[in-house]
Amino acid sequence: MAADKAKIARQFIASIPHAQMLGMQIEEIDDGYARIIMPYHARLVGDPQTGVIHGGAVSALMDTCGGAAVMSHPAAPGGTATIDLRIDYMRAATPGDTIVAEARCTHITRNVAFVRATAVDDDKDNPVATATGAFSVEGT
Repeated sequence: MAADKAKIARQFIASIPHAQMLGMQIEEIDDGYARIIMPYHARLVGDPQTGVIHGGAVSALMDTCGGAAVMSHPAAPGGTATIDLRIDYMRAATPGDTIVAEARCTHITRNVAFVRATAVDDDKDNPVATATGAFSVEGT
């Protein structure tokens, strides 16, 4: 992957206020692939009795990771925006665990990019959530 695309994607993610507030960090970005982590923090908890991270934080992580995967795709000329994102929540994330999202751009047309993503905690074999999405391809 071109180093400039990775740099642009990293700068873009770093500039998103909600990504900063949620503590998102890009761990890896490559041709049509991104892995972003979101460390556990008490401010992300949706249920104080259980300590479980709010589903909205997981959703934002998967959406942001999907966008990064699109931006890093060799056929994507510019930015992107979410058109549609379907998230299937499989289980609550384990309190205290970092959540890791991985997204891959599986197909790209002139106007739309298609993405599949997974979010896991320390139990890598038991996903917290999976997602499929469609993202705009800007700059064509």
